[in-house]
Amino acid sequence: MCNTIMRSFVNVNDPFGALRFYYEKMIAKWVLPNHYTFPLVAKVCADIGSLREGQKVHALVVKFGFELDLFVRNSFIRFYSVCGRTSDARMVFDNGFVLDLVSWNSMIDGYVKNGELGLAREIFDEMYERDIFTWNSMISGYVGVGDMEAARGLFDKMPSRDVVSWNCMIDGFARIKDVSMAAKFFDEMPLRNVVSWNVMLALYLRCKKYSDCLRFFDMMVGGDFVPDEASLVSVLTACAELKMLDQGKWVHSYMKDNGIKPDMLLSTALLTMYAKCGAMDLAREVFDKMPEKSVVSWNSMIIGYGIHGHGDKALEMFREMEKGGPMPNDATFMSVLSACSHSGMVWNGWWYFDLMHRKYRIQPKPEHYGCLVDLLGQAGLKEPSEDLTRKTHTEVEPTLWGDLLSACRAHCISEPGEILAKQLIKLFPNHVVPYLLLSNTYVAEGRWDDVENLRMTLKNKTLNSKMVFTSRRHSMLSEAAAQIKLSNIDSIRT
Repeated sequence: MCNTIMRSFVNVNDPFGALRFYYEKMIAKWVLPNHYTFPLVAKVCADIGSLREGQKVHALVVKFGFELDLFVRNSFIRFYSVCGRTSDARMVFDNGFVLDLVSWNSMIDGYVKNGELGLAREIFDEMYERDIFTWNSMISGYVGVGDMEAARGLFDKMPSRDVVSWNCMIDGFARIKDVSMAAKFFDEMPLRNVVSWNVMLALYLRCKKYSDCLRFFDMMVGGDFVPDEASLVSVLTACAELKMLDQGKWVHSYMKDNGIKPDMLLSTALLTMYAKCGAMDLAREVFDKMPEKSVVSWNSMIIGYGIHGHGDKALEMFREMEKGGPMPNDATFMSVLSACSHSGMVWNGWWYFDLMHRKYRIQPKPEHYGCLVDLLGQAGLKEPSEDLTRKTHTEVEPTLWGDLLSACRAHCISEPGEILAKQLIKLFPNHVVPYLLLSNTYVAEGRWDDVENLRMTLKNKTLNSKMVFTSRRHSMLSEAAAQIKLSNIDSIRT
């Protein structure tokens, strides 16, 4: 009876209730546990991650003489593995006179999930009998470390495969952005599930193949597969990147027609799509209906207003966030500064830059300094801009220096432009872009002798032309969408 009650707690996902019942109704009242009790309690301790409680239960296992029971032993192999104590799990494993397939699989799974792939392979190679779980565990281990050659070797040797086997391989190629191999395995699958489609959708998104993402989504819906929240997050993000408002509206209608109630992640993807497409009224409508809002949700709204020139509304949204939202982070202030920059709100930007450091103790990053330099440059404040430039750390991302140089050139601030171009050359001496930026600075000032000297210097250099400076201004919504997309991928892989 007691075991049945404990199991009911476990079945309704109340491990603490099960543990409380174990102590209050069994241990406290001298109700003796049996070989059905201990596996239940071991599972509870694993679920709540309590190593101490599990060790206490294990001590009782030994005290009552159940350490040789196969069912009990397997439960403690799993418990110690979940708690990251693979050496203890191995001790339980090695002390067993009788082992079954569950024992071997639990040990392999424990090693794989704790990153000890070599030990997992040793156990795998010792096994006389393997099932589909054994093979899939090892393949997922190799996928996790990016060793697709070893994963492919095991996959080819499998006597039989299920949809999890195929999904593992597709996920592995997706992790290394090998689109062609992932698509090849997807096409060869005898049976697919929604996870198969989601992995491909997320892959096309990561590789910026947004049109392919939408094409795959159309195939998915046309093939009688019902997309889930992860599918919809991917397709909405693709719509946002391509600014396909009509397609995004169709997805929103699909959600309503099929009774899909968006969670926080999906709602954020939806409002980001509307924001990036310029439909801020619709974005605000989605935002207002969200029962819970993450910092990414707030940031997306601020970015949306800012990037479309509604600086006042962006700052109003930030003030609402301060009053009743989550704590602003560095990305929030990047959004605010960008909004000020787009709307020419120079002194507002300066004030919020100071607020970030003074009130919220957020250390400004190079990107924040870059925004501020751009703001001050817009106002023609040459001296403060140069001062900020010199205070910014020397070893920073190349995108910052490119932005700073663009700001100086755009506002006819020549001397810092030359300084920044030369700084880029020091940081990236083998890239062609810094030299081109310096040359353009000289040309803008009519310094033809310097242009010729630079050209002669370049004659003896082998330069890489693949360095690209990304625009900070047009990437803000993309960064918010990228945060949604990684969660989505993690959720797929979980």
